[in-house]
Amino acid sequence: MHNPRADIHNGIVRQWTSNNNGHYSPASGPQTPGDAQTNHYQLAPSHPVQTPATPPLSDDDERLYRDHKLNQQIMKNVEEAGITRPKGHKVSFHYNSTVEDMHFGKTHPMKPWRLTLTKHLVLGYGLQYAMDTYEAVKAGKDQVRAFHDTDYVDFLSQVSPQTFDALCQEPRYRKHTPARHDADQVILGPFNLSTSPGADCPVFDGMSEYLFLYTGATLAATNQLTTNQSDIAINWSGGLHHAHKSEASGFCYINDIVLSIIDMLRVYPRVLYIDIDVHHGDGVEQAFQRQPRVMTLSYHRYGPYDDTNNKFFPGTGDITDVGLRGSIGEHFALNVPIGSGIDDKQYKYLFENVTGRAIDAFKPSAIVLQCGADSLGGDRLGQFNINIKQHGECVNFVKRHRLPTLILGGGGYTARNVARAWCHETALATDNGTKLSPLIPLHLVPRPEAFQTRAHGDGQLFPRFQKDHRNECVDAQLELQVKVLENELKYVRMAPWVVSDSLPRRGPMEEIMAEAEEDLRQGVGERERRWRERDPGGRGELR
Repeated sequence: MHNPRADIHNGIVRQWTSNNNGHYSPASGPQTPGDAQTNHYQLAPSHPVQTPATPPLSDDDERLYRDHKLNQQIMKNVEEAGITRPKGHKVSFHYNSTVEDMHFGKTHPMKPWRLTLTKHLVLGYGLQYAMDTYEAVKAGKDQVRAFHDTDYVDFLSQVSPQTFDALCQEPRYRKHTPARHDADQVILGPFNLSTSPGADCPVFDGMSEYLFLYTGATLAATNQLTTNQSDIAINWSGGLHHAHKSEASGFCYINDIVLSIIDMLRVYPRVLYIDIDVHHGDGVEQAFQRQPRVMTLSYHRYGPYDDTNNKFFPGTGDITDVGLRGSIGEHFALNVPIGSGIDDKQYKYLFENVTGRAIDAFKPSAIVLQCGADSLGGDRLGQFNINIKQHGECVNFVKRHRLPTLILGGGGYTARNVARAWCHETALATDNGTKLSPLIPLHLVPRPEAFQTRAHGDGQLFPRFQKDHRNECVDAQLELQVKVLENELKYVRMAPWVVSDSLPRRGPMEEIMAEAEEDLRQGVGERERRWRERDPGGRGELR
């Protein structure tokens, strides 16, 4: 049968055949069966057809391909483990990976790299699919001035190792320089900052961006709660509870917790702050010591930490510290001082009995939970013997009260264990706590060596920590503490309710977020945004 298209030869439709030399040419016309048995293909050397060479993959293409393949593996794990969004509440996760690049100094215990490891585990387990994720933007100076002194905020916005000496000479900053003593090993500049080796609060490259970024993440998380867009909001880069109004302290520069609570008070009549860091949350307690609308509750190591009778930092937070005496804020600060070596069972007893009674008496409208992971066993600076699951049970206990909750990071100086704890607590917040494999998916983690070998936990999510510290806690004394604190709560229980007679003003992060949205509408950064949203599981974060 004659092929009706065999003799069509025009500029649009061409019939191509191959010859023995591997070249291609159009057939010259209808062929006879005899021709088909011989070489009837026509060679057209003057018009060879060449297939265009495939262009080499760019670095962006290769990265997208790797991220795509990695995301497929993560999704497979998500489906097999049954990772899902929680039912009945909504969780948001706030973060900016720029904070990971900061370095306090080679010998400094604070390592922002712990946030990298936390992110790797959260993404590796696929928990990003169980919550809304937001990239944080920097807080503005006006927002930070809601608590901090103007000179202090201006100094932090300009300071770097290159500008520090010049700033120290300016009269407005020089007056904030503490007096020097002969025994001082570290020379302090204005506001307790220093470039001397061994400083608690060093000046380092990029620190201004770091400080305003972690603060921005906390304020954005707070905005999610106060606008009813989230029920639980998480920022592991925040929780810096030692910073004071015009002074850095204990590795903390901007007190993002205080700024968050100030914003919450626009909407919530009462806010309960709970701190499970191994150090006393002194900066937050001091900020609200006159404020009955905020109750601070801190569980912390207290007493001498060695044979020289030096007090464990910051040396405050005795059980008798209950707020500013004689002010309306008296009785609205609860402190639970703890001796060295407390174990899981004892900590559970203390936390649930005191926290439960505090919530019942104070009746908070919202909770801020600071989850400093230096209270874990094996921490470089901590002196407790608590395991990751018990640390997470504190999050679970608070979550069961179904109040708007802001979850923040804080201390934690054994980076791999900090990452394990905060990943586990992210899973608890999203109702996926029992779904994570106890073996870390090391094939999905860029730095598996951080979790491998016996010294680093043998790839387990919940390694048992050795009891490195002698347990000084006695059960009978812990029971007495609960009774003392319960007695203190009777004053809180009888306190009058707060009357809210005005509509809340605009939140501090809403203006900044509105500006960022306007930039996107005008096309600024739109290509970058689209690239990031194309692959929410990988999007270049696993680096």
